[in-house]
Amino acid sequence: MFDEKGEQYLDCINNVAHVGHCHPEVVKAAQKQMGLLNTNSRFLHDNIVEYAKRLSATLPDKLSVCYFTNSGSEANDLALRLARQFRGHQDVITLDHAYHGHLSSLIEISPYKFQKGKDVKKEFVHVAPAPDTYRGKYREDHTDPASAYADEVKKIIDEAHNSGRKIAAFIAESMQSCGGQIIPPAGYFQKVAEYVHRAGGVFIADEVQVGFGRVGTHFWSFQMFGEDFVPDIVTMGKPMGNGHPVACVVTTKEIAEAFSSSGMEYFNTYGGNPVSSAVGLAVLDVIENEDLQGNATRVGNYLTKLLNKQKAKHTLIGDIRGVGLFTGIDLVKDHQERTPATAEAQHIIYKMKEKRVLLSADGPHRNVLKIKPPMCFTEEDAKFMVDQLDEILTGLEEAVGAKTESVISENTPCRTKMPEEAHSELLSDGSLDPKENPSRKRNGLCTDKHSLLSKRLKT
Repeated sequence: MFDEKGEQYLDCINNVAHVGHCHPEVVKAAQKQMGLLNTNSRFLHDNIVEYAKRLSATLPDKLSVCYFTNSGSEANDLALRLARQFRGHQDVITLDHAYHGHLSSLIEISPYKFQKGKDVKKEFVHVAPAPDTYRGKYREDHTDPASAYADEVKKIIDEAHNSGRKIAAFIAESMQSCGGQIIPPAGYFQKVAEYVHRAGGVFIADEVQVGFGRVGTHFWSFQMFGEDFVPDIVTMGKPMGNGHPVACVVTTKEIAEAFSSSGMEYFNTYGGNPVSSAVGLAVLDVIENEDLQGNATRVGNYLTKLLNKQKAKHTLIGDIRGVGLFTGIDLVKDHQERTPATAEAQHIIYKMKEKRVLLSADGPHRNVLKIKPPMCFTEEDAKFMVDQLDEILTGLEEAVGAKTESVISENTPCRTKMPEEAHSELLSDGSLDPKENPSRKRNGLCTDKHSLLSKRLKT
């Protein structure tokens, strides 16, 4: 990316510009179709028919009915409507710290949002623990974390039934992004799907942030959990249009027929319009023609290798996790206690921006550095990013007195702690109060670069 002065930035977080900012083939497809025809989708245009065929061909056979929308939020809202109409049930099970969109219906099932507000969780919403084996209830030393986390969902279902309630759906991102780059343990989704189906509900896989080849080995993230796991509804958005607003819900004929039998016709003025469909087709072409799925595997593996070397070097890195071009760096102040290094994470992302590298932090404690770059990200990009991160981590650890040489192998818990007095200094001078939402207040260490950090970027 380039700002208004022509200064170059490396974008490591923009999973919307999936095939790269302003990809010429995508821009050309949009311009060409805009010059021919763009109208609402009440009558089927060839583009929407072709696009539905191309999309469904990437999915398991039973997922064959497409509803086009304009955003991931619209897609998830429609998915809830489909699920509730299917059996006439209302309740929804969601994961802790999940985010599924900005509509009222989705804020209600997004603990990432509703726990920050004054609204009390609705009675029809049930929150299951996030299947986080690093920081969650059941960790990597558990004999069977997948079953343990799935049993938490079963408990919720049993309690709901005992209260006379009925489960319409379980909804989850195939990999939790806002939750801190969480990859569920193998077998978790299969067990959850079994419990949910037994309760008369459906499984909704939210692929809005993690679909379209990002994991590398598969086109959809849910596919990496095994062929025996197939969601009933899949939602997608963000990368679909490379920045153009287009999204989709794909489901089974059985669920679609139950929805249409209600007599409530689904219509979306702009969803799947000729231009959006042309853009979507162009994105699929670029992914295939430039082997971006293969690139995600190659560069993702290289990036993980580089980051694991940094983990062995820096006390602040507690965990490296990821698949393909979806990676999280969990920063900690103490390896044994896994104390979140929240202020340090905010300091790092601002310092990285000074070095012209765009990163963000998220997770329940906002201490996880998120790496979700455009799919054209290269090994050279990965090395540049890691080199800048290494430099910042080294300086930060030296500033707070961390002893990097005491770090032992990455498979052995490190007991090195960040000195409290150094940490206090880090939080001084108007920087982050750990009780505040760190995304709303600038880290004091970076205020001298305010004009740089607030610079408007152009693509």
